[in-house]
Amino acid sequence: MIKIHLKNKKDTFVRRFHPWIFSGAIARKEGKIEDGGIAEVYSHQGDFLAMGHYHEGSIAVKIFSFEQVNPNADFWYQKLQGAFDMRQKLGLVDLELTAFRLVHGEGDGLPGLIIDVYNNTIVLQAHTIGMHQSRMLICEGLQRVFGTRITAIYDKSKNSLPKHYAQTMENGCLWGTEKVADVILENGCKFEVNWQTGQKTGFFLDQRDNRNLLRKFSKGKRLLNAFCYSGGFSVYALQAGAAEVHSVDASAKAIELVDKNVLLNGFDGANHQSYKADVLQFLKDQDTPYDVMVLDPPAYAKTVSKRHKAVQAYKRLNIEGLKLVKKGGVLFTFSCSQVVDNQLFYNTITAAAIEAKRKVRVLHRLTQPADHPVNIFHPEGNYLKGLVLYVE
Repeated sequence: MIKIHLKNKKDTFVRRFHPWIFSGAIARKEGKIEDGGIAEVYSHQGDFLAMGHYHEGSIAVKIFSFEQVNPNADFWYQKLQGAFDMRQKLGLVDLELTAFRLVHGEGDGLPGLIIDVYNNTIVLQAHTIGMHQSRMLICEGLQRVFGTRITAIYDKSKNSLPKHYAQTMENGCLWGTEKVADVILENGCKFEVNWQTGQKTGFFLDQRDNRNLLRKFSKGKRLLNAFCYSGGFSVYALQAGAAEVHSVDASAKAIELVDKNVLLNGFDGANHQSYKADVLQFLKDQDTPYDVMVLDPPAYAKTVSKRHKAVQAYKRLNIEGLKLVKKGGVLFTFSCSQVVDNQLFYNTITAAAIEAKRKVRVLHRLTQPADHPVNIFHPEGNYLKGLVLYVE
């Protein structure tokens, strides 16, 4: 463990509980430290401020405690138990919901760590070397929190860690009986989740509440789910009584998965059609408008340098989408790019509506669910933005 001293007057953010220390704020380091090592952070005057994992780069320290602690097994257990208790109070652990996020990085005071629960399997994904090096202590803490309710803990961190560190490691089971897929239940809908081959940890848990809202707009409607992935919005719409649902994705694996999930929920495919296609081109090629449309693209930008191009891509996509929504129809449109904030996304959709020559009213502003909490001192954690639009 080393000590990091900040420059004079560079401790304001950390005193306000922001969980990142930027390299430009550091005056000096006491001792030698490697990526993933634990650092204690001190003010210019020598006051203790925080503890966290160090990493060479723009964000030098990601803070896991604003108190001096021993990051041993008990520390991790208490952090994980606190995260579980909050989910339980919110009613997220029940028979109608067998999948939820247990730890959401900065939102749970553990930057660089994502933990999702799928039935009796827990999937851990570390985004920092320090968190990955702590995985066995985290694994021990999870066993104490869940007891016999879980049978396996799976590490899926290879693609989320720095390449120089991850090149010698593989994903795999940390504890218990290894399996790579299961069927989860979400608000009465069934989905097959494969955490070995699927995106993120296997499923997009962050759209749960928004999928549920779609039900209110779906009965008897013709609906398009663009960038469908595993078909979450499609299945919810079918369950709500949609007359016709089209699911579009450029990935053949996604199309295979959405078709499987449609059948899994008891639909024979008579009123569902999937298309492997580029979404933007698909929208341009269609002549028949939709009553309801969902545009849920992947993150177009993960860095500020790519933000402008991302905004232009969102604008083009929504122009074509708005053109294809019936008069009196509804558009669900999303961005999961952290660097595109709420106001910029809103302005982008406004610009798209102007160019598409459609009158639009905002019915709902959407975000991530309660098991993806946002630390009020870390607004960057509010990454998922959505609008439900009434299109005239």
